[in-house]
Amino acid sequence: MLESLTVQSAVESPGFMSLLYVSTLSFVLSTILAVVYIKTYRGLSYSRNYVQSVVLISIIAAMVIQAVGDSLARGIGIMAAMAIIRFRTNFKDPRDTLFLFASLAAGISAGAYAFSVAILGTLTFTLASIVLYFSPLGPKKYFDGMLRFSLPSEGVDNSRLETIMREHCRAFSLVTIREIEQGKRMDYAYHIKLRKGIRYEALLERLKDLENIQQVNLLMQEATVDL
Repeated sequence: MLESLTVQSAVESPGFMSLLYVSTLSFVLSTILAVVYIKTYRGLSYSRNYVQSVVLISIIAAMVIQAVGDSLARGIGIMAAMAIIRFRTNFKDPRDTLFLFASLAAGISAGAYAFSVAILGTLTFTLASIVLYFSPLGPKKYFDGMLRFSLPSEGVDNSRLETIMREHCRAFSLVTIREIEQGKRMDYAYHIKLRKGIRYEALLERLKDLENIQQVNLLMQEATVDL
């Protein structure tokens, strides 16, 4: 078994070589998870800070497990110290949470010298992610831009807007709608995928024809355009 690579079990004072091996393994496994996350990500742009967090949280988890060892007192102390920290990050996509937990699990397993669990578990998770990505359960619609604009909250005919969207977009989906300017205007955000051969300039030109439209912002994969 892979656990035979080390002669040291979880103790209160692990050796330098064991710490180096555990930290390196945690880094390698979490990097694999981060790469698979990037390759299977579907969206306008992933967060680089999130990807770095996926890599770093595995090392932190391994350090915590190594610090605790078999000491109950250390475990209680670390739990008390970690309770001071408040994590207020909200993940809109459950998939982001899963990758973060997978990295955390890899670090915990490596820190507890369960190398078979860490390696095989990470490889199984990444393989399942890739298979699901290419399976019928994977994403069907790919959006290549986000369109934001504001319109008056009353007296607006949305049929012209829908006509323009259908003429220029192969697919579009309303992401958010919220009140601005004390309810006088509504802010809209759409994920869009342009039709083949349609340039975003043409879409923006048609949107200019709408009355009272303001704060038009189009975020594409390659550029951001404001009107």
